[in-house]
Amino acid sequence: MPIPLLSVPFPWVDPGLAVLAKSLIKPLGHHELLLVLVQLSLLLLVARGLGEVLRRFNQPPVIGELLAGVLLGPSLFGWLFPQAQAYIFPPNQVQSDLLSVISWLGVLFLLVVTGLETDLNLIVRKGKTALLISLGGIIVPFTTGLGLGWLLPDSFLANPSARLVFSLFIATAMSISAIPVIAKVLIDMNLIRRDIGQVILAAGMTDDTIGWILLSVVAGLATSGSFSLINLLGAIAAALLFLGFALSLGRPVMDWMLRWVDDHIGGATASLTAVLVLALGAAALTHSLGLEAALGAFVTGILAGRSPRFNRQAGLALELITAGFLAPIFFASAGLKVNLLQVLNPTTLLTGLVVLAIACLGKFTGAYGGARLGGLGHWEGLALGAGMNARGAMEIIVATIGLSLGVLNQQMYSIIVMVAIVTSVMSPPLLRWTLSHVAIGEEEAQRLAAEAFSSQSFVKRLRRILIPTRGGTNVQLATQLVSHLAHRVVVDVTAVFVLSEKSSATNTKNFQTDLALNAVAQELHLPAGRSLKTKVLWGQDTSSAILQEAQKGYDLIVLGATEPQPPRGMLFNWLVDRIIQESPCATLVVKSNLPPSENQDEFLAMQRISHILVPTSGTEYSTYAVEIASTIAAQTGATVTLLNVIDQPPMEYTVFEENTYDTVMEIAQKIVHQQALLGRNLGAEMKTCVLVGNPEQKILSFAESEAVDLLVMGSNIRQITGRVFFGHRVDAILSKATCPIALVSPAGQG
Repeated sequence: MPIPLLSVPFPWVDPGLAVLAKSLIKPLGHHELLLVLVQLSLLLLVARGLGEVLRRFNQPPVIGELLAGVLLGPSLFGWLFPQAQAYIFPPNQVQSDLLSVISWLGVLFLLVVTGLETDLNLIVRKGKTALLISLGGIIVPFTTGLGLGWLLPDSFLANPSARLVFSLFIATAMSISAIPVIAKVLIDMNLIRRDIGQVILAAGMTDDTIGWILLSVVAGLATSGSFSLINLLGAIAAALLFLGFALSLGRPVMDWMLRWVDDHIGGATASLTAVLVLALGAAALTHSLGLEAALGAFVTGILAGRSPRFNRQAGLALELITAGFLAPIFFASAGLKVNLLQVLNPTTLLTGLVVLAIACLGKFTGAYGGARLGGLGHWEGLALGAGMNARGAMEIIVATIGLSLGVLNQQMYSIIVMVAIVTSVMSPPLLRWTLSHVAIGEEEAQRLAAEAFSSQSFVKRLRRILIPTRGGTNVQLATQLVSHLAHRVVVDVTAVFVLSEKSSATNTKNFQTDLALNAVAQELHLPAGRSLKTKVLWGQDTSSAILQEAQKGYDLIVLGATEPQPPRGMLFNWLVDRIIQESPCATLVVKSNLPPSENQDEFLAMQRISHILVPTSGTEYSTYAVEIASTIAAQTGATVTLLNVIDQPPMEYTVFEENTYDTVMEIAQKIVHQQALLGRNLGAEMKTCVLVGNPEQKILSFAESEAVDLLVMGSNIRQITGRVFFGHRVDAILSKATCPIALVSPAGQG
C-alpha cells in the first residue's frame, strides 16, 4: 500500500500542508449531482405540464406550478411510492440546499422581471393608497394572528411556556404576503400594467419588507429571549437608507453602468449580464442588512426598466428563462414541503381550517380597509385583498425558520405551510372574479393604450442613434432631423469619425476630425440634460469600423448621402451602400439636395420644415417613414401629407380596371386613414391624398407643386449585384427630386 507523501515526517515538509490537504473542499459528489438533475427535470416537467393544463382552462399557470410540488411531495408521490420519493427527494440537508439555491435564483430573477414591468411614476402617484393598503394588510392580520396564537391549545406549541414568542411568530406569518406569487399571478393574467396591479405590487413589496423586519425581531426574541429596540430601529433605518439611495442615486448609477457596457462591449448579452450582476449584488446587500434579498432584486429591476440603455432583447431573454425554467422550479419546490397527510388528523384539520379562515379574514379586511381609506372602490378593495392574500413560499420560509428555532412544532408547521399553498391557489381565481367587476377608467385606458402603442412603435422604441460623419450639408441636415426626433423621444446620440490607421498626417487628421464632429455638434440641439457623445474610430475600412460600432446596441444609423454625384452603378456611394446593406439596425439616409458649401467651416442654417410628404403603401417600412415624419412634424409644427398612388394599368386592362377600381380605391383610402391615425398619435397634423397614375411621376410633381420641404420614404433593400437597390421607383425619386429626402429602411441582410 503506498504511503501518503504528506504523512512522512520529513523535516522540510510543513506539517500545516497535511492539515490543508485534509481540509480541501471536495467537488460535488456524483450521487448528489445526479439527484439534483433528476429533481430539476421532474419538477420542471410536472410544473410546466400542470401549468399548461391550467392555462387551457383559462387559469394562471402558477397554480399548476404550485400544485406540482404538492403532488411530487409526501402528499401524493410519497404516499403512493414512498421509497421512490425518498430516493429522489431525500430528507438530506445538503441535497435540499442544492435545490434551494436554484429556487432562490428563481425568486430573484422573477423579482427582476417584475421590476422591469413596474411603473415607478404610477406607484409614486398612488403611493399614499399603496401605503394605507400595506399598513392595513400588516396591522389587521398581525393583530388577529397574535390573538390566534394566544388561543391555540398547548398541543400546537413546541414550548407552551413561550406562548408570547409563538404568538408573535403566528402574527408575523399571518401578516406576510408572497410578492413572487403575486407578481407571477399578475404576469400570467396580464394585469401587471393595470393600475390595480401596480398598487398590489407596491403594497405587497412594502408588506414583505415590513414582514421581514418583524421576522428578524421575533427571531431575535426567540433566540435571546429579549426584545431589542436597537435591532428594530436598525432594520427600519437600513430599509429607508437602501430605498432612499436606490431611488435617488440608483438611477444615474444604473444609467452609467449600462451606458459603459453598451459603449465598450455592446449587445443584449452584455446588458443582461450587467443587470444580473447589479441585481445579485443588491440582493446580497439587502440580505446582509437583515432585509429580504428579493427587495434588492426588485428595485434593480425597476431601475433597469427606467434606463434608456437597457436592451429590450436582454429583458425578453430574462423573462423567457425565468418563466420557462427558474420560476416553475421555485414554485414547485415550495410545494415539496407540504405534507397534507399530517393535516388530515381531525383535530389538526379543524385547527388548520380555523387558521386558514383567520388568515384570509385578516388579510382581506386589512387590505380592503386600507383601499377604501385610500379612495378605491368596493371591488378594487376586494381585488387587493385577493391579490395580497397569497402567502406562497415566503410564509413557508417563515414556518421553516420557526421550526428550526423550536418555536413551532411539526403540526403547526404543516398547518402554516398548508395555509401558504391554499391562499396562493385561491388568489388567481378570486383576483380574476373581483377584477371582472372593476371598470378601467378613462385615464388608465389612455395610459394602457399609449403603452401598447409605444411598445409597437418604431420611433418610440428608439434608444440609441449613431451618426457617422465626414462633414457636408447632407450629414448636417440629417443631424437637424435627429434633433427634432430627440425632443420627442429619449435617445442617446453618438457621432463617429473614422480615421485610417495608415494615415500619418497628424495635423490633417485632427483638422478633419474636429471639422466633421463639430459639424454634427453645431447642428444637434438636444434637450437639457442630454449631450452628444463623439467617438474617433480607427480602421483601414471605414464601413467596417462603422458597422462594428453599430453592433453595440444602436437602434438607428443616420447617414448623409455624402456625394452629390454617386459613382456609376451606385445609389449613394460605396460607404453608404455597404452600411445600408449590412447594418444590424434600421438606417436613415438623408440627401439634402442643397448646394455644397464653398467654405468647409460654414455650418448649415436650421432648415424650415412646414410640409412633409410621405408616400405610403401600408408596408412596415412605410410605417417607419410615417412615424419619423410625424415625430419631426410634431416638433416643428409641420403638416404631414400621406400620399398613396394607385398605379394606372396599361390600356388592355381597362375592363378589369373598371371592375376593380372601387375596391383598389377603398383599400388605398384605408391605408392612408390608418397611418394618419398613427401620425396623430405621435402629435402631428395629418392630411391624406390618393392619386391615380405613374407613382414616381405623381410623387415628384406633388412634391414640387405643393412646396414640400421634406420627402420621407420607407423602402426595403433588394440585393442586386452587391449594390443597394430599393426598386426602380424609389431610385428614380432619389435621383430626380429637388427637395430634401430622407429614406428609412429596416436592418440590412448582411
